[in-house]
This record gives sequence, structure tokens and C-alpha cells, in this order.
Amino acid sequence: MPFITPGSSNAGLVRVREVLPCRIVLTVSTVNVNGLRAAAKKGYLEWLLATKADVVCLQEVRAEPDQLSPAVREPDGWYASWAPCGEKGRNGVGLLTRQQPRAVRIGFGEAEFDGAGRYVEADLDGLTVASLYLPSGDVGTARQDEKERFMAAFLPHLVELRDKAEADGREVLVCGDWNIAHQEIDLKNWKGNRKNSGFLPEERAWLGRIFDDVGYVDVQRALDPDGPGPYSWWSYRGKAFDNDSGWRIDYIVATPSIAEKTVSVMVERAPSYDERWSDHAPVTATFDWDLPE
Repeated sequence: MPFITPGSSNAGLVRVREVLPCRIVLTVSTVNVNGLRAAAKKGYLEWLLATKADVVCLQEVRAEPDQLSPAVREPDGWYASWAPCGEKGRNGVGLLTRQQPRAVRIGFGEAEFDGAGRYVEADLDGLTVASLYLPSGDVGTARQDEKERFMAAFLPHLVELRDKAEADGREVLVCGDWNIAHQEIDLKNWKGNRKNSGFLPEERAWLGRIFDDVGYVDVQRALDPDGPGPYSWWSYRGKAFDNDSGWRIDYIVATPSIAEKTVSVMVERAPSYDERWSDHAPVTATFDWDLPE
């Protein structure tokens, strides 16, 4: 079997469904590394060595593949797919898979964003998995305009991806930094952020369309509908991490059939501020999922 049974973690477990002993399961992690070269010096490589994940989705790599050390660029036991940004030092996404992908696609057919290091997807056995870094935005600036253009172009791709996967008998996971907190329970200070990018009504409504109209499932909220959190990003400023004053903007979004097989979702929050290797924490989901024959 190409996927392995996940190990334990000291992370905060959100919800767990029962799964039969010794079942083969799929484990997927996603994390915004906030600069992969810097993260590798702070603990990312140790985390990668210890993880039992079968797929790891990375965002904000901020490096060309040839700027990464061999241990980071081609880690032992992984097939690595990189989508760097055409503008050096920005964006960049990656996919690490234990199984060799059948196909890898960079971008989603939108000329403005296909070279921007925002999206990469790969086909595995019975599964298409993608790493997404949605623009962060800033109200009243060109960055927010870019975010809105990305959202407008990306939604049709999600529909097409769903339809094609359904026709082919495949499942889909779109994992990454969506840069939108969907509900009030997804950020600590929601009242103070109602007019800020990441929690604007139109952004939240767009994410709601993906769930309510297109039919994808936020696997964390499916297991834990009430919240609050668990948060996956905390500002480096002030005492945000120590006070758990964060945002839940890193999602694993799935087609319904595999979402129903979610066993657990956890945020691998560092034990202390000093032990962080990014301002985000990995989000890890486990699925009790039988591969199509």
C-alpha cells in the first residue's frame, strides 16, 4: 500500500472518530513555513523527519528550488514538487508525497497567477491533492484587488476539479493557507477585524460558497463545528501566541466522500513561543480511507 499508518503527536487533538486497529489510513499535513530556508534552521527538518504524514503541503516557501539545500529540496523518502514564484523571495508552494505522483500541475490555468507560486496539485492513486497559498490582501490597496481577482478565478477551478474527480472516481484535497477566517469562531478578535482583509463579509461569503454551493467540506469544522479555533496562525507581535490570540486560516478542504472518512484533525501547535519554526502551525488530518481498486 502506498500510504502508511500515522503515529502519535503531542499536538492538540480536536476530535477523533473511532477507527479499527491496524487499518491503513491517509495522513495529510499543511503548513505555511514563512520562508522555508529560515524554517529549516529553526526545526522544520526535525518536524519533517518525525512526521508520519503521507502528504505535506507547504506554502510561502519564498525560495527557488536551487536555493534550497539538498536535504530540504529532495528530502529522503519523499517526492518533492515545487512551484516557485516568478518574483524572487515571494510566495512559493510545494508538495511532498511518499508516493510518486502520476501527474503534477502548477497553477490552475489563470495566466496572472500560474507563475506566482500560489498553487500546485498532484494526482496520486485515487486522489488529487493541492497546496494553495491564497493572497493575503490589504483593504484599499492593490493587494486586496489581487486577492479578489484570485478568488474570482479560483472558484471555477474548484468546480471543475470537483466535477473531473467525480467523473474519474477520485477524491480531492485542497490544503493550505486560505487567508480567510470563515466564521467568528475562527479568530480570537473577530469584532476588531470585521473591516480587515481575511475577515471581510465578501471573503467569508466566498468561502461559504465553496462549502455550501460547490460542496467541499472543511474537515476540521466537520469534526468540531463549535470551536473556538483551534487557531493555526499567530502574529509574532506582542503576546498573540502566548495568549492564543490567533486565526484559523489554514484549512484542509475535501470532497464529501473522503471528508466523511476523517478520523482526526489536529493543529500541531509548538509547546512554546521559542520553539516555533513558523508563525503558522501544521494542520494534520487523518482519513480512514480505502483506496479505489
